[in-house]
Amino acid sequence: MGDDVSRVRSRKRVAVDRHAGRHMNVSVSSTSAPLRCVAMRRPGAILSADHERWHYTKPIDARALTEQYEQFVALVEASGADIAWLPDGDDDLADSVFTYDPSFVVPGGAVVLRAGKPLRAGEADLHARFYEAEGIPILGRMEAPGTFEGGDSFWLDDRTLAVGRGFRTNQSGIDQMTDILAPLGIELDVYDLPYHLGPDACLHLMSVVSALDVDLALVHPPLMPTALHQQMIDMGFTLLAAPADEFDASLGLNLNVLATGPRQVIAVDGFPGTLQLMRDAGCDVSTFVADELCIPCEGGPTCLTRPLLRETLRE
Repeated sequence: MGDDVSRVRSRKRVAVDRHAGRHMNVSVSSTSAPLRCVAMRRPGAILSADHERWHYTKPIDARALTEQYEQFVALVEASGADIAWLPDGDDDLADSVFTYDPSFVVPGGAVVLRAGKPLRAGEADLHARFYEAEGIPILGRMEAPGTFEGGDSFWLDDRTLAVGRGFRTNQSGIDQMTDILAPLGIELDVYDLPYHLGPDACLHLMSVVSALDVDLALVHPPLMPTALHQQMIDMGFTLLAAPADEFDASLGLNLNVLATGPRQVIAVDGFPGTLQLMRDAGCDVSTFVADELCIPCEGGPTCLTRPLLRETLRE
């Protein structure tokens, strides 16, 4: 485990070059390696969305949500990451501000996914057009009846994706993703998610596990698949159990933490037990107020980003 940490600390920075031809350099094989480029989309339809239709917990305060989004953008920029903006448009895609779910980036290109939440179906085309415009290879695209959302997967190591099978990601989607990634030597470890609050709620695998480093993760044990818990322990992870009362009070968003680098994280404010747990483990934690942008809308700091480039491990 110590060797892994020392190798992470000595990673060589990979520069983002968006001007050398049409091809943007993209590669992601970690959930916690230094973040160098990320795709985001500013709030649009969400500002006037029907909260009941979109399964938000309350009507949206557009001004407060916009201010909180700009605070988050400032933290991403301060981390050193370059932001590639998805084009705005006059559409009904309220959830499109949460760019993590509609596609997934791996070494060499992107996979366009298919949402398990029917209202998000149009976001796949939005991401596909973005990748085409940027010259980013699309390695595959999910087809019906398969569903797969980005939030249901994270990197256990640079060749293994942990994947949650539940209401948002089904077996057909997992089979398709397996076929798409097999030529790259990437394997999927699949874990069943619990029923919890049912099909209308958003419970992703990353709702219960947030990787903070190659050997550290923030978790919610009551909803974490037992086999995944044991697998991560066997791999040398230290698992930080976030306070259960803060998980409930935040609707799970205290656990939704964006790693912009090893033990460098952005988290929602207002949950001191969770924040102190990470700081005690050696994490540098930046926070922003998210009681309009994140908690009512079932999407946190990770959900607001689609990583395009993270530094690769140099042997």
